[in-house]
Amino acid sequence: MEKIQVNVPGGETLQVSAGTHAGEVGGMPSGRRIVAASVDGRAVDLARPLAQSCDIQWIALDSPEGTDILRHSTAHLMAQAVQSLFPGTQVTIGPTTRDGFYYDFKRDKPFTPEELEKIEERMRELAGQDLSIAREEVPRDEAIELFRQMGEDYKVEIISDIPDETVSLYRQGDWVDLCRGPHLPSTGFIQAFKLTSVAGAYWRGDERNEMLQRIYGTSFPTRKQLKEHLALLEEARKRDHRKLGKELDLFSFHPAAPASPFFHPKGAFVYNALVEYMRGLYQRYGYQEVITPQIFDAGLWHRSGHYEHYKDNMYFTHIDEREFGVKPMNCPSHTFIYASKKRSYRDLPIRLADFGRLHRYEKSGVTAGLTRVRSFSQDDAHIFCTPGQIEGEIAALLDMLREVYHRFNFQDLEVYLSTRPDQYLGALETWERAEAALAASLETRNVAYEISKGDGAFYGPKIDFVVKDAMKRGWQLGTVQLDFSMPERFDLGFVSASGTDERPVMIHRAILGSIERFMAVLIEHTGGAFPLWLAPEQARIVTVTDQQKSYAADVCGRLRHEGWRVELDERNEKLGFKIREAQVAKIPYALVIGDKEVENGTLSARKRGGENLPAMPVEAFAERLREELHRETEPVQ
Repeated sequence: MEKIQVNVPGGETLQVSAGTHAGEVGGMPSGRRIVAASVDGRAVDLARPLAQSCDIQWIALDSPEGTDILRHSTAHLMAQAVQSLFPGTQVTIGPTTRDGFYYDFKRDKPFTPEELEKIEERMRELAGQDLSIAREEVPRDEAIELFRQMGEDYKVEIISDIPDETVSLYRQGDWVDLCRGPHLPSTGFIQAFKLTSVAGAYWRGDERNEMLQRIYGTSFPTRKQLKEHLALLEEARKRDHRKLGKELDLFSFHPAAPASPFFHPKGAFVYNALVEYMRGLYQRYGYQEVITPQIFDAGLWHRSGHYEHYKDNMYFTHIDEREFGVKPMNCPSHTFIYASKKRSYRDLPIRLADFGRLHRYEKSGVTAGLTRVRSFSQDDAHIFCTPGQIEGEIAALLDMLREVYHRFNFQDLEVYLSTRPDQYLGALETWERAEAALAASLETRNVAYEISKGDGAFYGPKIDFVVKDAMKRGWQLGTVQLDFSMPERFDLGFVSASGTDERPVMIHRAILGSIERFMAVLIEHTGGAFPLWLAPEQARIVTVTDQQKSYAADVCGRLRHEGWRVELDERNEKLGFKIREAQVAKIPYALVIGDKEVENGTLSARKRGGENLPAMPVEAFAERLREELHRETEPVQ
């Protein structure tokens, strides 16, 4: 029998027979539960036969790759449990997510919370049976016939769209599903899981298709990890920006304008404060703010490439027998400002910022609070520079990003370099040059990054910045995109030092990203307890009885005169009730005024977290606010 060489971790090379299963190769580490293998960089089942010489890395259950495989297999276990309990239910797709998995089902009757508990119990039974999970490869037509006989219409549709002549199936017990794999060796590895919720989902994410039922769940290698995750989920529910947005009277939605937020006075204050903060940085970092139109002739979007690559996400209208598109982004309009006069190399770089409203059509199935809306604004800017200025501009952007994220107390930052997608504008050589320029800029600044292959914008590669919130969830906020295509399409130029006509490079840049989405992230990061500089109401004065109204009004007026955002609660309610209301409203300070405070000309401050401060004169409290504000707004060194 043919022998092949297998290189295992540690530098050892083993001789095995061709056809040996990956899991039968020696060299597995002791003390860790190995659930799959990476063969020449591709994850496979331990039962996969090896056909040629290769390198093997072991995938343990407690590794990120192993946990993803665990969740994939748990999704299958859930689908098996559902179909054993509710015959006639069809399964569709069941991928893993960042923190768990889901499966979409076609069932006439909605799943109830009680039924989720039954599904979980059945999953535990099937896991306890330690059913072997086996892979089969069958001809596509044979698979189509198998699932047609099973009444799995959605699976038939999926398989019919697969171009390969052979497809893979996975069986566990008497249950089978279409899947690429890999999977765990058996259901016995699945010990710590929880089904978390049910939601509606359109087949293949298209609202024109049938509505299915999506069951979400999660799975971890240990029960301790599951318990910690469920505690985080509970905390996330408390911090949900949609819940807090209503409780704190920040924003609302109305069917008259689907997925387009209405910001109430307090929410509008936070929104405008974010914009003003960025405007303050623009002067220091050399940006000029511009204002551009909301709608443009469709010819602009053809020229920019958006019509070809992005029209399904745009809104169009007809005026005077001409087609117009509502702008989904600012970049094409900024090229008009750049081209409004002849430019010299001495003019560059030119940095144009724009807070104009943008509109993008998002399917109703994916809109969610402020995180995915149809009407929004970005802290958007475009930099026109020479190729030789790219590295310096990226360096300045990295400094600006660091300063902004420090202000909002985002400590952990991950950086991704996204490369050319399948559908792209421009020449391959231009893309390679742009990707190399971004990589060089990051490496020069010693910024660690990962490659996100194929995730670039259609007009150029980009750097994405992901922050971790208080619950360690990642949020992509900032982005820097290098674009050689747009200047070419709009025939932009500048006169070089030698007198020749040259093309500028266009850098697309956002730091907060969508202001709406950033507000959602910030609300959940802070739990609605905004820092003093950003709080719509910084202090609330509460009186003990009606006898203190006059003095309380005087204190309120003095603080307001200094510019502090203070409200007076002089209602005839119990003191404890008014203090609790201030706490629930996440106001940084509740200022209690009773007879003693009136007599001594002081106030008693209670911090948002419950700490009571000693009574102090009004000016002393104002000085405390000034010091706190200075600490919060001091630029990062």
